[in-house]
Amino acid sequence: MEVATAVRGPLITAWSVVSPFGMDDSAFGKGLRSGAAATTALDPGEWKVPFDSACLVEGFSNREVLGRKGTRSMDRVTGLAVAAVGRLLQDSEGERISGVGQDAALVLGTSTGSAQSIMDFTRDSLVQEKPFFVDPIRFPNTVMNCAAGQSAIWHQLKGPNTTIAGGRASGLLALNYALRLKKSGHAGTVLFGAVEEFSSARAWLEWHTRGQDESDTVLGEGAAVLLLESHDVAEQHGRDGLAEVLGLESGVHHESGTEATVLADCVRRVLARTGVRPDEVRYLSTSGAAAERDALAAVLGDHEPEPVRCSELIGDTHAAAAAFQIAAVLVAAEGREDARGRIALITSVDRDGVVGCAVLRLC
Repeated sequence: MEVATAVRGPLITAWSVVSPFGMDDSAFGKGLRSGAAATTALDPGEWKVPFDSACLVEGFSNREVLGRKGTRSMDRVTGLAVAAVGRLLQDSEGERISGVGQDAALVLGTSTGSAQSIMDFTRDSLVQEKPFFVDPIRFPNTVMNCAAGQSAIWHQLKGPNTTIAGGRASGLLALNYALRLKKSGHAGTVLFGAVEEFSSARAWLEWHTRGQDESDTVLGEGAAVLLLESHDVAEQHGRDGLAEVLGLESGVHHESGTEATVLADCVRRVLARTGVRPDEVRYLSTSGAAAERDALAAVLGDHEPEPVRCSELIGDTHAAAAAFQIAAVLVAAEGREDARGRIALITSVDRDGVVGCAVLRLC
């Protein structure tokens, strides 16, 4: 079968992750290819949580990774985001990559920001001496857009700065918003991605809210950031396209048990709109929800794309899950000539109602 390779849409030209496999992209790729989960046993003396293991970014410290200046009050989720954005913007010689100036936009997906910061600050307002002695320098950490704002300040990104909250689909929603910024002319180059932290607050929230089918899921953390730009800009600055964004769809399931139906409709719409046949999907990356199996079986039939494992290996990274899925697809296609021009489908289902999918053509 002849594969079409003409470029039609914006390109993803670079990516960077801070993951449970390590602090750089090569560690992420090596970890995914190994097929071994990055699970760590939790020390009960350090972690007062209802789980005995998690997928942590081992050794990550804001001060050690980013330096002492400006990190005293920075929480973990912000540190992870700032680190991932910084690695994306840095070339192999430690200089800023060309073509990404101060007018570049940043769209970052999150859940509530840092649940730990919110709960700690709220607790202090209740238990500290009146009149409610709290540390005011930590208040910005309680705001949902703290990670995106600090990343932009830290790395001199003065274009549009947006925070997207959509559960596991946040990365796909961030990509959709990035496409809208480009289409409307508000930004020519956009960094998009998502971030999530592991903390005792998040662990207990998950313990009390997760469904029965998620009881054995290991929590993970990390940040994934990608660069979106036009073919002309990428070519001008010597960057090869990694994947062309053909289309995205999202929806909301209002009742339990309707997730598969809503996702199947989304996948059908995006395939129809992009002119992709179900049997043309070569790579498939899911968020691991049970409903995805039923939805994809309804749309793809007997066709079985090559699965791209991600959440099984780095844990449930919640808000960062879809962004990690996109990065995992790029890793799966890396160095494979037979992947050029092939189609990748990314799907996501969140328990709070949001579902989404994206179709990419690998370059």
